Parts: sequence; C-alpha cells; structure tokens
Amino acid sequence: MTIDNRIQVVLIDDDPHLRQALGQTLDLAGLKILALSEAKGLAGQLERDWPGVVVSDIRMPGMDGLELLSELHAQDPELPVLLITGHGDVPLAVQAMRAGAYDFLEKPFASDALLDSVRRALALRRLVLDNRSLRLALSDRNELSTRLVGHSTPMLRLREQIGALAATKADVLILGETGAGKEVVARALHDLSSRRNGPFVAINAGALAESVVESELFGHEPGAFTGAQKRRIGKFEFANGGTLFLDEIESMSLDVQVKLLRMLQERVVERLGGNQLIPLDIRVIAATKEDLRQAADQGRFRADLYYRLNVAPLRIPPLRERGEDVLVLFQHYADEASARHGLPPHELQPAQRALLLRHTWPGNVRELQNAAERFALGLELALDNSEGNGAAGSKIETVSGGLSEQVENFEKSLIAAELARSHSSVRSLAEALGIPRKTLHDKLRKHGLNFGDSSHGEENE
Repeated sequence: MTIDNRIQVVLIDDDPHLRQALGQTLDLAGLKILALSEAKGLAGQLERDWPGVVVSDIRMPGMDGLELLSELHAQDPELPVLLITGHGDVPLAVQAMRAGAYDFLEKPFASDALLDSVRRALALRRLVLDNRSLRLALSDRNELSTRLVGHSTPMLRLREQIGALAATKADVLILGETGAGKEVVARALHDLSSRRNGPFVAINAGALAESVVESELFGHEPGAFTGAQKRRIGKFEFANGGTLFLDEIESMSLDVQVKLLRMLQERVVERLGGNQLIPLDIRVIAATKEDLRQAADQGRFRADLYYRLNVAPLRIPPLRERGEDVLVLFQHYADEASARHGLPPHELQPAQRALLLRHTWPGNVRELQNAAERFALGLELALDNSEGNGAAGSKIETVSGGLSEQVENFEKSLIAAELARSHSSVRSLAEALGIPRKTLHDKLRKHGLNFGDSSHGEENE
C-alpha cells in the first residue's frame, strides 16, 4: 500500500491528544493530512516523488524521529522532515538538522509557527519535484535522440509522439515495416515511462506455434492439457507491473484475439485450466507490419480488437521517407561497429554516399545496420533492391519520382549529412561541399535547413 499523492502532510506522534490538536490545526488550514501513531513502515509507503512533507515527534516508542529521518532520507534525501522536540531534546534536534532535517519545533509552539514551517517545506518540495521533472525530461529527450537517430521531420515528429505517450498509461499500437525498429520504439516507451523499473517482456506472436501461443501468453495450471505437469506463469502475468510488447499481433488466431480483447478491457488473466481471475497492472504495446483495418475488413482480424488497440497509434516512417537521415544513420552504425571490432573508422567516399542515397532500403534500419557493419569490416558496399517492403509484400522500385525530384532530394540529403558533421563555421561547411558561401545560403533556405542551433556559424564566416 502506498500513501495517496493527495496527502500533503504525514503527521506522526504517539500522544493522541497532541496528534489530534496538531491534526486539527493543519486540517483547518486546508491541508490534507494523514495522522499516524507510529513511524514504523512509513518509508515503504511513500514513493520517491511523493509531493508532501513529514512532521514527526522525536521521542516515540519503537522507531523514533531520528531513525525515521534516516530511513526516509535513504530513499529520498530531499524529502522535507520537520521534527517536534521537547525542551531537553534541542541538542538532539540540532544534530538532526545537521543530518538533513528541514526544521524543528520546540514544545510548546504556536500554531502559526507549525503552519509557516509546513507551508515553506511544501513550497520547497514542489520546487524540488519540478526540477526533477525538468531534468528527467531533458534526459529523456537526449536518450531518445541517441536511440532513434535522425534529424528528418518524420523522426522529429516520432520522438515527440513517443515522449508524449510514454508519460501516459495508454496502450500503444506501433505500425511499421519489417526492420523499421518497432521493438526499439517499444523499449523507449517503457524506459521513459513510470514503469521503467518494472519488467519489459517482449514476445513475437508470429514466432509461436499455434499449439503453444495460449499457454505462452496466459499460462496454464497442472493438467490443463496433455504434458502440462506443473503450473506455468504466462507472459501477461510475468509482465505485471511493467510492459508487455506483443509483436506481429496480426498473426494471432481469432480465438486468441478474443482472449486478448478481454484482458485489455478487464485487466485480468485466467490461466488455462484454472478458474481464478488474476488482476494485472500492465501496459500492452502491440506492433504490426500490416494494415489491421484492412485485415479486419477481410475477416482476418477482429474489428473490436482493432479499435481497442488503435487508440494511440505510432507510425514508424520507413527509411525511404527519411532521406536525409540515411548518411547520418549509416555513419553512426559504422562507427559503432568499428569500435566494437577494434577497427579504425572508415570515411564514406562521395560515390558510396551517392549509392546509399539512391537505395530504397526495403529492409529499413535493419538492412542499413547490416550494410554499415560490412562497411566497418572493410567489405564491399553492395546493396540489393530486390526485396519487398514488408508492409504489404509489394515491390519497392529502385527509382521513384522524376529526375528533377531525385536531384533535389540527393542535394538536400548531402547537405543535411554534412550539417550533421562538426563544422565551426559556414565557411568550413561550404568548403566541404565545394560551393561558394552565397550558394550555400541559398540552398539552406531552399531546403529548409539551418546551420547549427545558434548564430556562431554566421559570425565566424
């Protein structure tokens, strides 16, 4: 059991009369309080980011105020703890202040003194939690940029959507072609959520035999079927308190889809061969490479399950829609591979860059990683455009759009890739591209690109 975040003050005193009097003072001031007669077990009921303050007497049977202070600060050193002292306990209280107590009040004290100290402590607590939230948001943004590399508009939009959805409790449906990075996105949603300390359980429904999929997901009791000799905990139950990532959901049979729908609606699971309903606290992230709406229209996927899953969809753009990211991503993975193999990094030559930018990447990021690994090992950069796109099994053409459009995209991709490298000035960027600065300015405006995040490049021309 955890203490409700609406509670602003936890008051602890073993004297029932004083506890009642102090509780009335705080209550009349409009503060939501929880009054306790002992301190034991309190730390385990407070989450680290609980937004309140603790007011405690020092002299109490069992756990005293100093022991409580130590236990609370082991969990959160910035939690304000106010101590109430008798006249003889003042030296002890001063010692506690040095140990991190927010304030101490010597008996007898005026009600206004208590209220003033509590209000100041609450204001400090709000400031601390706001700063934590800001630091976490900045950290999350940096982490997302590291996991999902790219500066293209589709990737910027995807990172924004992940950041917004991660903070919610909503189930998510990830849409993307084979190799686009659906599990990477699912892990990011989990790691940036309040469930980050819970389990992340990934299962590929398409890789499970029809005969075992229900047992894998829901678990079973002994004797549920031939060969079921002991209880098995299913993936749903195993993911309790965390996130379940269910890839290739389109491959599930209609019978399993019915049970999945029930679990999503009622948040309970029933093991095969059992009668007990087990409550679940999980977030489900499903992923598919198919158009589930079309599959539902064709009777291959339940329409009610589709609408239940499609509340918060996330589409991962295929690599062919992220032209300016290709060279940045390739160099990123090539450098990683070089470091992993203990090899010096290789520099892409203009002809190799052109080859990468012309390719349509039917295998998406997975294919690009494979090519970057080969490049890092010094092998030939050979690309095959004969694969399908994975979304609907259709063929991806090597050349798309007219010649003028291809030239424009190629030019933008080259400039964007050079922008991603370190350049101290517009002059060095223009020299790397082999064009005059005036031409570079015109092309940056034309393609909607910017030099850096500040004006220092313009000043250092």
